[in-house]
Amino acid sequence: MSEDRRPKGLACDPAPQLAERRVAGSLSFDGVLLKIYRDEAVAADGHCCVREYTLHPGASAIVPILPNGNLLLERQWRYPLNRSFIEFPAGKLDAGEDPLDCASRELQEETGYLATRWARLGPMHPVISYSTEVIHLFLATGLQPSQSSREAGECLEVIELKPHDFLAMVEAGEVSDAKTLTAAFWIQRILSRQFQPRWIERRV
Repeated sequence: MSEDRRPKGLACDPAPQLAERRVAGSLSFDGVLLKIYRDEAVAADGHCCVREYTLHPGASAIVPILPNGNLLLERQWRYPLNRSFIEFPAGKLDAGEDPLDCASRELQEETGYLATRWARLGPMHPVISYSTEVIHLFLATGLQPSQSSREAGECLEVIELKPHDFLAMVEAGEVSDAKTLTAAFWIQRILSRQFQPRWIERRV
């Protein structure tokens, strides 16, 4: 049986009566980005079941706000769904990397901007049914132009949208990326003054 490499659960889970117990498991696929596991587990009602999931290194996503108040987004092709999507900049964590360091790096690499002020918006889990992926969301302001340094094959368009135009696209169903929809929630709360970011100053 392979080692259980899933994240540790909550120290004080509010629903321990729902816990599932892993009995056995193995690595089914060892990819460049993803590792797919197939486990045998026992559910809370005693039923034996199979759980398949991907092990993901995690990622950071950024909501960049330009000096004029507009949002900086990307239009990027996503191969599995064979179409382009409008989304906020994001990228996976390197081994042992701090999520804020990752966010700063990805913002510069993908958009060519550096940011001097950051605020944590919290984690989100995009696909809890079959992946360990967690995306750390950040707000970035004090944007300064720099040089982008995208990887080969990383083709995208950087677009600028007014917050209300972005939210209108969300309402119209033109934005469906999970992390970007989550960011829309925070943008609405900021615009309505229901949320006050706690800023972190960062040298560029």
